Amino acid sequence: MRTKFKKFQEKFIEGLLMLSGTVTSLTVVLIVIFLFNEGLGVFNKKPIDEGYVIAINQSNPVVKLSPAQIKDIYDQKIKNWKQLGGHDEKIVLFKVDDITDYYTDEEIGKNFANLPHCINDFIVKNKGVIAFFSETYLPLKFTGKYIDVDKIKVSEFLSGEEWFPTAKPVAQMGVKPLIYGTLWVSFGAIIFALPIGLAAAIFLSEIANKRIRNILKPLIELLAGIPSVVYGFFGLVIIVPLIQETFNLPVGETGLAGSIILGIMALPTIITISEDAMRNTPRAMKEASLALGASKWQTIYKVVIPYSASGITAGAILGIGRAIGETMAVLMVTGNAAIIPHTLLEPVRTIPATIAAELGEAPSGGVHYQALFALGCILFIITLLINLAVEFVTNKKKQRKH
Repeated sequence: MRTKFKKFQEKFIEGLLMLSGTVTSLTVVLIVIFLFNEGLGVFNKKPIDEGYVIAINQSNPVVKLSPAQIKDIYDQKIKNWKQLGGHDEKIVLFKVDDITDYYTDEEIGKNFANLPHCINDFIVKNKGVIAFFSETYLPLKFTGKYIDVDKIKVSEFLSGEEWFPTAKPVAQMGVKPLIYGTLWVSFGAIIFALPIGLAAAIFLSEIANKRIRNILKPLIELLAGIPSVVYGFFGLVIIVPLIQETFNLPVGETGLAGSIILGIMALPTIITISEDAMRNTPRAMKEASLALGASKWQTIYKVVIPYSASGITAGAILGIGRAIGETMAVLMVTGNAAIIPHTLLEPVRTIPATIAAELGEAPSGGVHYQALFALGCILFIITLLINLAVEFVTNKKKQRKH
């Protein structure tokens, strides 16, 4: 009877574990599917607010414009339709706010009753006009011509150098500065944190006595529980002014400040996991190395570190993951300038900081909203590629040993 009950108990526990693993895996898969479903939807949309149109005179031969061309028109870098394949006509910019410059209050009417007629009249009379206005003001018989705006393309999204998702009349969706900013800050953090973390792990596992280890390890692990906003305040008050004074910069909110803060935040993870891996090195291997005449440092370098390489790699991966995905601390100390950085001493903007800062303001289901989900997809892919690269290198080392 007891044997049957024990077998039932084991099967029940086994079933619970399997169910838990299945639910967890399915949840992760569904999250990824939802992320990509929302993010990829941005490439089926035009970078113009829903309910707005761009119109020109009926006689204008131009039919389609790219977002970059429209931006150049409104920035007055393109001033003649001839530059866009049209007639030799000077481009006249028109927005609804400009209507009072051309029509009197009586002509516009009470409560803007005649506004649609005035807009239509202005477009008809001006051959070089390009007008941006809400569909609300479209007259019943519109005699102008709508401009077809290109949809957002993957290549332009990834290679574009301007991120202005709320720009009028068309949004500028170039994520290149955000990708560069994320990579600069993240790799700077790892370059800073990995050597220090590895050195601290070696000290705790192989050099420090039991008393010192029992004091330091809980303190290091305690750092992992400090909220990121506290690290951000520390960086803002201490590190940012120090960088500004040291390098004589106009502002101290730079990629370097972000790298240092993220490096400090990644240290507890790297130290704890690496130290645990080193302490699991079999004592017999260390004693054999020492017995063959190797010094303590040679044993650490030739035996302990190679044996615990997988654990050190895991710590580095988790550290990189925290650095890439961190939001609040980075948002506070990097300057949030969506420009392509050339050094760590320039303000940068990362993908997580952009999502955190803008998601609350983006209308649900709109172009801006879906573009932020697309940024999340890019972040997911970057993290995945880094993990795969580290796993590949680790497996290659293991194969060489065998």
